[in-house]
Amino acid sequence: MIELSRRRFAEYVASLVPASSLLALPARAQPDGAPGRIVVGYPPGGTLDQTARRLAEAWRTQNRAYLVDNRPGAASRIATAQMKRERADGSVVLCTHTSAMTIYPHVYTKLAYDPLRDLRPVAALAAATGVLAISAAVPAEVRTLADYVRWLKANEAGRHYASPAAGSLAQFLGFRFSQASGVPLGHVAYRGSAPAMQDLLGGQVPAYLGFVGDFLQYLGSGKLRLLAVTSERRSRFLKDVPTFAEQGFGTVVGVEGYGLFAPAGTPDETVTALAAATRTAAADKALISGLEQVGLETAYVGPAEYMKTIAAEHEKWKPIVAASGFKADE
Repeated sequence: MIELSRRRFAEYVASLVPASSLLALPARAQPDGAPGRIVVGYPPGGTLDQTARRLAEAWRTQNRAYLVDNRPGAASRIATAQMKRERADGSVVLCTHTSAMTIYPHVYTKLAYDPLRDLRPVAALAAATGVLAISAAVPAEVRTLADYVRWLKANEAGRHYASPAAGSLAQFLGFRFSQASGVPLGHVAYRGSAPAMQDLLGGQVPAYLGFVGDFLQYLGSGKLRLLAVTSERRSRFLKDVPTFAEQGFGTVVGVEGYGLFAPAGTPDETVTALAAATRTAAADKALISGLEQVGLETAYVGPAEYMKTIAAEHEKWKPIVAASGFKADE
């Protein structure tokens, strides 16, 4: 029987697995010879997965060896909970949405992790702006939020909107719009943005609140109209689309963060080193270009500031989720 060291075994596996599914390893890996892992709680191909892979490539240029480890299920909650049992030495980090830390705790009654105790924020890397779009099911003369609100008040059958997932930030941004407009809106949860966009383009749903990357390839289709973005300033990708605040709906503000987290107990110096590597990666032209392709803007934030943001957003969304009456125990 031939025995291989962990380093030789990793190199052997890399030679067998296609490059599209396994990132090439640089000369230096973890202290024990194995590459580190960036855990993603979604299948390959999605925006989070692409973010993690772009980051791993940028880290590779810094001589840091990390592979993307996809562990899909339960909107990343399984992968996040698993982080409590991972080694707290920087060899494993989680790449996930900020809302998994700020909104999920108020939504899921059986959440298996405490975001403020079980994980350490390493850095925020990117951000996605929310967008409200309407379909051809809404009359062509509806061009602004004011037009849309007037139409909603006169058309009870159209008072619902879709989002990419139950319990998502998009769902609660839609709820905030419902509160601000004074029009009760029903929520239709999809399992991902792709089926939601398909029904929006086909006119099966009158409105969809998603994120910039969902819409970029359809801007010239004539099958949808973008009414507003949820960021404080207009999106660099959609400069002609006004914000909710510009149109008198100042409470409908929020962007989805894409960040990195380490297990609780990870030493300060390790978190600092990972954050520094992420900050360098955020300036990498290849990473910036790759994220732009899926509608993301780089938005680096270090550990201390990211922790403050998470704590503040955690408290901000608590009463909003409660007011919506939405809970889930799956």
